[in-house]
Amino acid sequence: MENLRRMALFAQVVQHGSMSAAARALGMSTSAVSQQLRALEREAGVALLHRSTRQLSLTDVGSRYYAACARLLDAAGEAEAELSAARHAPSGELRLSAPLGMADHIGPALGPWLREHPQLRLHLHFEDGWTDLVQARIDLALRFGRLPDSDWMAQRLGTLQRWPCAAPGWLQRHGEPADPLQVPAGEWLGLAQVPGLAWRHRVSGQERLVPAHPRLVSHNQPAVRQLCESGLGVAVLTSLDVTPLLADGRLLRLLPEWDVPALPVWAVTPHRQTQPAKVRQAIERLGDYLARLPGAVAAGA
Repeated sequence: MENLRRMALFAQVVQHGSMSAAARALGMSTSAVSQQLRALEREAGVALLHRSTRQLSLTDVGSRYYAACARLLDAAGEAEAELSAARHAPSGELRLSAPLGMADHIGPALGPWLREHPQLRLHLHFEDGWTDLVQARIDLALRFGRLPDSDWMAQRLGTLQRWPCAAPGWLQRHGEPADPLQVPAGEWLGLAQVPGLAWRHRVSGQERLVPAHPRLVSHNQPAVRQLCESGLGVAVLTSLDVTPLLADGRLLRLLPEWDVPALPVWAVTPHRQTQPAKVRQAIERLGDYLARLPGAVAAGA
């Protein structure tokens, strides 16, 4: 590795025409440059430069050696340029993991950005579990709710409101509850991994804790939404899931005077160091999209 540095320094000396000019360009002293070149020649066992008081010139061996060192220096410059481009312009493949409920939203959120950068590829991985980001080579994961302890980097994008909903047919059979405890225990639908929810009345401040014993359970949110839409019970769904269904009357919002805690949305990356442009910009676009959704609150708002 030390010889690689000396080879690059040798090429710089030749390109600048003198040790002093190379030293100024590299932020070194002329004597330090001279010492490194002599060490390189000792290691090679041959003279690479003819030295005089006025100028430097290459020996025959030095001329051939310089050609190889210049290629090395050029390759290093290209590598630096690649890193710089990755830091400032998105390129390559972005591997994105997101919950199944985000499947309808990735296109609207990232589509304009992807059109701006045709050199960028997107690999989508939809799941509601907790994939090992390093093992799956995931660059960026969207996660909802409470995060498990890990060494990953998490950035909060915002929160989504959660609303209890039911189909019109369910309301015709059961009537509209005025209190969450009036919903029969056997009529709740929910996710297997979600604990009981604490409800708070917006006016009186009364609190209710509804245990998590749903009759119908699924491991993914779209399935819970479909069960609810089919009239099989009451589900607490995010604004992301139900806004269009509420607008066209397929679902109705219940208990509007009662609030449940909003659901945090996180951008999770497997690395804590500086992120490449493709990851940084994807996080920005997803955050901007989330902030425009009904029932969503951007981080810091």
